[in-house]
Amino acid sequence: MDVKISRIPEDEKELVDIRCYNETDSVREIAAFVRSRQGQLSGTLEGRQYGISVSEIMYIESVDNRTFIYTSSKVYESKQRIYELEGILKPKHFLRVSKAALVNLMKISSVKPALGGRFSAVLTNGEEIIISRKYVSDLKNTLRGDEA
Repeated sequence: MDVKISRIPEDEKELVDIRCYNETDSVREIAAFVRSRQGQLSGTLEGRQYGISVSEIMYIESVDNRTFIYTSSKVYESKQRIYELEGILKPKHFLRVSKAALVNLMKISSVKPALGGRFSAVLTNGEEIIISRKYVSDLKNTLRGDEA
């Protein structure tokens, strides 16, 4: 399968066009992945409300009953609880990695064992996220392609 990327003017709508002989599992998987990366969450930064693209989110963390959305360069506050965001984002390749954190699986560059049965995930921006012992098996299953 060849991949072709074409630049278009900014006034045109972006489109992913999959051309195939048959709609195979691989083709459906590619389409599902593209759809999963679409969407936005809303967050507040310095008193202003912003739309945050799901594909830009590194991880989400709950601290002192406040929820924060981390991108590579900014930290937004969300009015939604972490369990609400987990429900929204699970189909978009996000995984709960502790009682207080969700991580974007597409932003993990490496995973290694840590002390006490925990794991450590290094994100593409260099930040390190600890995966609690309780959630390690979910991570392993997800990385293997099993349902978490």
